[in-house]
Amino acid sequence: MTHPDSGNDSVNDIGDETAIDAVLLGEGRHPNPFAVLGRHGDGQYAIVRAFWPGARQILLVDTAEPLRQLPGTDLFQWRGLATALPLHYRLRWTDGNGREFTARDPYSFPPLLSLYDLHLFNEGRHLHAYRVLGAHPRLVEGVSGVLFAVWAPNAERVSVIGDFNYWDGRYHPLRRRGHVWELFVPGITAGVRYQFEIRARETGELFRKSDPYGRHFERRPAVSSIVVDNTAYSWRDDQWMKRRRQSGSNTPLAVYEVHLGSWLRDSRGDYLSYRDLAQRLVAYVVSLGFTHIELMPITEHPLDASWGYQTTGYFAPTSRYGSVNDFRWFVDYCHQAGIGVILDWVPGHFPKDGHSLARFDGTYLYECEDPTRREHRTWGTLIFNYSRTQVKNFLLASACFWLEECHLDGLRVDAVSSMLYLDYARESGEWAPNLFGGNENLEAVAFLRELNEIVHRRYPGVLMIAEESTAWPLVTRPSWMGGLGFGMKWNMGWMHDTLEYLMLDPALRRHHQELLTFGLLYAFNENFMLPLSHDEVVHGKGSLFAKMPGDRKQRFANLRLLYLYMWTYPGKKFLFMGDELAQEQEWDFAGSLEWELLAQPEYRGIWSLIQDLNHLYRSLSSLYAHEFSQDGFEWLDCQDGSQSVVVYLRRDGAHLAVVIFNFAATARAAYAVGVPLPGIYREILNSDASRYGGTGATNGAVCALPVLNMSQPYSLTVDLPPLTGIVLLPEQD
Repeated sequence: MTHPDSGNDSVNDIGDETAIDAVLLGEGRHPNPFAVLGRHGDGQYAIVRAFWPGARQILLVDTAEPLRQLPGTDLFQWRGLATALPLHYRLRWTDGNGREFTARDPYSFPPLLSLYDLHLFNEGRHLHAYRVLGAHPRLVEGVSGVLFAVWAPNAERVSVIGDFNYWDGRYHPLRRRGHVWELFVPGITAGVRYQFEIRARETGELFRKSDPYGRHFERRPAVSSIVVDNTAYSWRDDQWMKRRRQSGSNTPLAVYEVHLGSWLRDSRGDYLSYRDLAQRLVAYVVSLGFTHIELMPITEHPLDASWGYQTTGYFAPTSRYGSVNDFRWFVDYCHQAGIGVILDWVPGHFPKDGHSLARFDGTYLYECEDPTRREHRTWGTLIFNYSRTQVKNFLLASACFWLEECHLDGLRVDAVSSMLYLDYARESGEWAPNLFGGNENLEAVAFLRELNEIVHRRYPGVLMIAEESTAWPLVTRPSWMGGLGFGMKWNMGWMHDTLEYLMLDPALRRHHQELLTFGLLYAFNENFMLPLSHDEVVHGKGSLFAKMPGDRKQRFANLRLLYLYMWTYPGKKFLFMGDELAQEQEWDFAGSLEWELLAQPEYRGIWSLIQDLNHLYRSLSSLYAHEFSQDGFEWLDCQDGSQSVVVYLRRDGAHLAVVIFNFAATARAAYAVGVPLPGIYREILNSDASRYGGTGATNGAVCALPVLNMSQPYSLTVDLPPLTGIVLLPEQD
């Protein structure tokens, strides 16, 4: 048949407006490529236009006819009978190197994102936004490909670039859908590397950005996102998830904090995979008796030295150790072994890396526009704009992703204090008050409340833990009470006071008894977790062992005191990896733990103490049932500062445990202790036991006689070796 486009190849043949469009496409600044490219109706005829820089020719495969090239441009056009053209026609082009490619035209597909999804996202209420935005393999009208979508409201043009188009933003510009851009690219599959190329509307700057909703990334230092298959993971943790939904605050919780990259490495010094780590780490944690693992951020991050706290992939487990399904396997394996998994999650700030969220579309989009709220200068990071609904949606969807798609059992929210205060780490004149004249970040407060409300409503039994170091009230109280809604808060005051006390020379401790007692004045104002975290063994602080005073023998004794004190004090337990080994060097993220220490009896003794403390804690309801309530604690004597001795009861109704500490370097023989019940009390743990590297001293069983002491009707006597703590239980008969 005669081709309707036959004739002279003049500009006017194709049209002046089309010629202008060709120029705009060639310059990579056309705001609406679908108005030009793809199939367009012309009565009984159809017009097909394709733009492919560097193509020698383009063939319409379904009609075996070539597209004509607009002279001096890379725009090609065909015009013919509409009935001869399938809905999703195929194009074959030959590039400048003579290579042939065939694919269906992306510009033949209609908009795919629903108006409802876009509405929910713009309202800040799309908790599954990660299923809509990002890159998702899909089958559309019988054609397989990948749907790309990204939020960039201030862009003039957004393109997807990758291996499939020479990383050139002129090939695949996206369709604008309000503030979101989308494009379905047929023929590409999981495993393809990609980025978004964004042209700023105001300045014309070009940015290459990783996908904010990306599920997988190249290993650093490369920064491209990688399309992943949406195939669901087959979970085998149903029993765990059912038990979790029924759990409450009156259960034991002992958390082992882990940095996966430095817990253990292989013989070559390389990272272990998520699957290898699961099998080794879980067996180890089970043997020690911990109930949960907390992972320092495994959200994707470009810099090893940030330990994960400068996150660039809020929906992607770091590729250092494997894929998202490898990580799910890790969590699944933990659950099947009875171990929960908590993620250190960072919604308070993000890095300035040019490939990530900073100035994403050429404007301050994810970060605050106000310079007094934009940056954490101490950390060199940017602060999220919690007042922008789409940014809030981004963070809420991230939380839901980890809890729902990866079955995590909790989020420990990092640096909450930095979110709450407008003047955090700022001098006078460097911050502006809120509309009421205060220093509270009202938008961040509202975000945290909404976050906790959503999580507690949607995921019963999930732990929400705040790293919050100030006196902000009601952190662990519901939002309807005016609280932030967290389930627990780190007790930073306890940690600082306890370490300060134990770092003192024992001879000086008698003058600082208040460091042990003050914390009980507020211990039940919040639901506290007792943290001995990575923060205490980095940046020149030395290891916990190195902090202890005295000679080598006394250092071990003081460390045993610290651990017994923590495990019997009200509050959930939290210990950083390596502290159970009594490492002498502070933590090094670039190596492995000093596993060789376990071959030496004194270090093995500390390990055994942690093991026994976890067993004791989990077996005695008096130690865990009322950790958030005054009902579970009673001072027997907190005033014997002259001898550096403290005595207290932990209780669960009629179940009692008597805990006695001698923090002095001098023995206290036949020390009298008041108790509420008569009869035999048996020593069930002594930190000076030979199993733990001590002298082997023991009290065995002691009898409580009807002698008034410490305001109690009965009294018993025990021998307290130097720097020793003991736990006594009354016998039931």
